[in-house]
Amino acid sequence: MEKNRDIEEAQLNKIIKEEQYEEYVKKVTPTTSLVKNMFWAFIVGGSICLMGQIWLEIFKYLGAGEEDAAAYTTIVLILESAILTAMNIYPAIGKLGGAGALVPITGFANSVAAPAVEFGVEGQIFGVGVRIFSIAGPVILYGIFSSWIFGIIYLIFKILPF
Repeated sequence: MEKNRDIEEAQLNKIIKEEQYEEYVKKVTPTTSLVKNMFWAFIVGGSICLMGQIWLEIFKYLGAGEEDAAAYTTIVLILESAILTAMNIYPAIGKLGGAGALVPITGFANSVAAPAVEFGVEGQIFGVGVRIFSIAGPVILYGIFSSWIFGIIYLIFKILPF
């Protein structure tokens, strides 16, 4: 009888703790507006794309061909992102723009530059060299790995007479 009471009391305490935890999570979880987030993602992502288009047109105006202008634009956008990351400005842009700041190539450049900036105090080899691909590394690894797998699948289907 006493054992059953102890079990019931333990279960009740567990339920109370779970309810308290749920209340705590609701209290500390920031509320977000989907419409507001989509708006800022559109504005920030669109601004990055607009900036890229402006650079593209500048390079074409200066006489670069279409492919060269696109390459120069990519380089400039990556450089701008790295500089803004080093100045601790891009994280604020990313926080405001969400996916609008993370999806373009500037977001990838930020993910490579951020660990280098953060761990630069540990030195060039053990700080920057070791940590620079801590965020972007898995993306590169699985991108290359999946392209290798799909290449093999493509080769098999190309060789086999279907």
